[in-house]
Amino acid sequence: MNKLFCLIVICFLSFSNVFAQAKSEIYEPSFFEETLLKNIENLSADAFEGRRTGTRGGIKARKYVINEFYKLGVQPLFKRNYEQPFTFTLDGKYYEASNVLGVIKGEKYPDKYIVISAHYDHEGIKHGEIYNGADDNASGVGALFSFAEYYQYHSPKYSIILAAFDAEELGLQGSKYFVNNPKIPLKDIVFNINMDMISRSKNNELFAVGAAHYPFLKSVIKGMETPNNFKLSMGHDQGNWKEDWTHSSDHAPFHKQGIPFIYFGVEDHSDYHEPTDDYENIQPVFYSNAVKVIISVFEKLDSLSL
Repeated sequence: MNKLFCLIVICFLSFSNVFAQAKSEIYEPSFFEETLLKNIENLSADAFEGRRTGTRGGIKARKYVINEFYKLGVQPLFKRNYEQPFTFTLDGKYYEASNVLGVIKGEKYPDKYIVISAHYDHEGIKHGEIYNGADDNASGVGALFSFAEYYQYHSPKYSIILAAFDAEELGLQGSKYFVNNPKIPLKDIVFNINMDMISRSKNNELFAVGAAHYPFLKSVIKGMETPNNFKLSMGHDQGNWKEDWTHSSDHAPFHKQGIPFIYFGVEDHSDYHEPTDDYENIQPVFYSNAVKVIISVFEKLDSLSL
């Protein structure tokens, strides 16, 4: 009887572990890779006409972001309104633009915020050709949606602002406006993660920029586990790099205010700012791995006292 009873217990515990693992896989995914790829494909389609700020395609892209945030249960940062409209003049031309801002409340530090950002605009139509901007930066916006998916099943300690900035291609106008017209005190924004071009690399290498300015990030980045054939590197922020990316994207206005940042991006490729930056030229496996690594870095940051 004792042997039989032990056997029953062992079988029950084994079944429970399998069931718990299966339940976890069903109910607690990191994000859905198929959805990640579908979003970058959709946003870089000809129908969005290159997503240039203020154009029909740019407005359509903005509505797409708002709709995805709503479907994923991301709350508007402002009361019942995801948009932060602004205007600016550049080279004698007047632009109407808008950031799209959502929030996921943190459990431990609800009044402290980590801003996760990506710009949704691109180059538009030039000389009759559509610049679809799959890598630049439909890839970053797709990752924003993956963060929203992830936090349907995981509660962050800090509150998260998901920021889809407009007019990055016109001089970082959206992120500048956000930082210079804060609805949340800047002292309550403890970190910025910015994603701009993360879906392809001939060297399977994603750069995490910012540790040269904020040395505590070195231990965060060095300690990250990465998938096979994937490299997470530090650089492009100090030293002998040909290109210093410290001020190259929407993390720059945060850095100017002394807010620590990590900028995730890849080195320029032959389709950068060309009409050939299309969905067909991204690397799906690399892209998915990049998003997984970025979420893992966020998880580590979220555990720190920032």
